Parts: sequence; C-alpha cells; structure tokens
Amino acid sequence: MPSESTSAARARATRASGGLAALEGPLRGYHHETYVFPLPDGSGVTWRWKCREPRPGLLWFDRRCFWSEEELLVGLAGRVTRIPEVIQKDAFRLQRFIEGRTLGSCARPEDGGAAEFDAGPGAGRGADIPAGVIDQIVGLFGELAGVGPDDVVAERRCVAADRPRDGDTDGFIERLVLFTEEHVYLKNEDRFGPLFKEFGIGRDSFAVLRERVAGLTRRPFCLLHGDLHRENFVLDRCGQLWTIDWELAMVGDPLYDLATHLHLMRYAPAQEREVVRRWCAAVSEVRPGSCAGWHRDLPRLLAYKRAQSVFTDVIRAALMLEAEPAAEGGLERAAGRVHTALGAARHALDLGPTPSYADTMDALKRWSWSQEEGT
Repeated sequence: MPSESTSAARARATRASGGLAALEGPLRGYHHETYVFPLPDGSGVTWRWKCREPRPGLLWFDRRCFWSEEELLVGLAGRVTRIPEVIQKDAFRLQRFIEGRTLGSCARPEDGGAAEFDAGPGAGRGADIPAGVIDQIVGLFGELAGVGPDDVVAERRCVAADRPRDGDTDGFIERLVLFTEEHVYLKNEDRFGPLFKEFGIGRDSFAVLRERVAGLTRRPFCLLHGDLHRENFVLDRCGQLWTIDWELAMVGDPLYDLATHLHLMRYAPAQEREVVRRWCAAVSEVRPGSCAGWHRDLPRLLAYKRAQSVFTDVIRAALMLEAEPAAEGGLERAAGRVHTALGAARHALDLGPTPSYADTMDALKRWSWSQEEGT
C-alpha cells in the first residue's frame, strides 16, 4: 500500500482508470510510484496502461534534461522502434505497459533462443544475452544515432550551459561531472560528508575525476537514452525487445551512452567486446564519426560512471540503513554494494587501498549510530 505522502499518485491513477477495480500497484521502483490498469481502445481491444508520479522527497543522482518523458516518446514515435505508446486520457498522458519480462529476470537457455530464455540462479547482471537480443540492442543504438540534436522536439528543462555545442564532448562530460559534484555531493555534504570521508572521498576528489576524463575526442551528438540496463529492456512473447524508462534521456556524446550501458549491463568480457565492435559499426553507418577515438575515450567515460556509482551507492546504502535499521541482512547488503563500488572507482578517484568488507561495514555502522545520536 502506498504511504500517505504518496497517495496522490494512487488518486491520479484511479481517476485516469475511471475508478476501475483492476488497478495494480504500486509497482517496484525507486523514482516513481506506478500503477497499471486496463483500458479498452476504440476497436474493443484492451491494453494495459501505466500512470506514475515521482516519489516525493527523493534524492536525484542524474540530471533530467526533458520536462516530459511522455512528450519525448511521442516525438520519437516512428524514429525509434518498440518504445511505449502514449495516449491522452482526459487530463492524463498514459504510457502503454509493455507486457513481457525484463532482461534482468532472464538467463540464456541452452539452445540460445531469444524468446524462451528462463529465469534461473544465474539470471541478472553478468548473464549472457542471446544473440538475437544483442542484434536488437545494437539496432537501438543505430536508431538513437539517427536522432540528431535538432531532431528532438520535446521541451527541455536543462539550462543553456547544460547544452554544449554539437561535438563538444569535453563540455558534455564536464556538465555531468559538475552535476555529480554540486547536486549529489555538495548538496548532501552536511549529511553524508563524514561517511564519504571514511572512504577517503572529499571535495578534492572531483579535481582528480576531471583530470581522468579531460581531452575527449570530438564526436557528433545524438539522442541518448542514458539508462540502458537490464531492467529497462523488456522482451515480449515474440522475442521483440522494448525499451522503457526514458526519463534520463539527453542529447550528447554517443560514446557516453555506450559507456553507461556497459557499466550497467556488466556483460561477460567476450560479449562486451562484441557489443563494442558492433556498436561502432552501427553508429558510424548512421552518423559518421560517432565512434572516433573510442579506444582512448571509452575507459575515461567508464571511469566517470564508476566514480558516479560511488556517490550514488554510498548515499543509497546510508538511506537504506536509516529507513530500515533493523532489516535482516540490510547492513551486509549495503556494505557489499559500497565495497564493490569503492573497488571499481579506486583509479577514477585516486583512492587509497580499498577498505575491506568488514571495514566498510564498520564505517556504515558508525555513520548510522551518529545519525541516531543526532536525532
């Protein structure tokens, strides 16, 4: 059941659905409270649609560049295949709910079939993706490369400084680093600064990060999804891959979208090399120059993603402990996530030796106790 503070989302969904008893939700999700319900179309066919509202009081770890995800999806119809349809229902814009299973809930079958792979102990991050699904992911990147800076008609919310000129890859990554610095770290420094200090992270860490990503090769800009991970890909019963959750979309360096994808997907090494090779071919065919300098720049952009994950994972782990201090296994899971993130970002932030799992857990304990004493 939604909390009292988020009940407005359920009320909106109830109005949009016409008060149908078949309202389903709230669905799992960090940023939004989401409800799903059926509606018949003019021909008598019934589809399921989703209505969602941002959860109040959340910390945002990524910059939002478009005012409306639904407006963006409407503008992309016909240019990017298999994205959610958007309809107007009275005062509400609704996204079609894509029926199927996310790649995160699937693992590859013995026969390699794309449409029939089942969840199992090896499912989720790190599990191989079937060849037919890789074909569709690469095809998506090619379609994104075909949507240039002047082709995006949705209204943007980002300020002019967050829109560097086409090809200014250095300006693009600087604005992302600045967002992480100002809106994730500095904005929350009073609360989480002592915990970051436990791990050797402070304001000077951003000077190191800027040095790591400086001097990128110029590449022509295009539309980026910005969050292409296994839970944002849905495979339907016919083996067709759909892409959902476009709220982090932006216009910028195409190699950044690949770096984000690789960071979040955690492919096996051989499959990652295949994806990179095929990505280069797909985007270069559509927009020449899109993969220029990738050998040199992909490690730099991956370094930024690893550094960004440290700030995200440390804060989220702390918030989880604060919200559910007595949850069984909560401290262990939080420490594991932070320990992994610190190890991955050691070079990107010039950190010292990665603290042990036990030391990471002790640091989280100390922060949690300090918060209790301060209340």
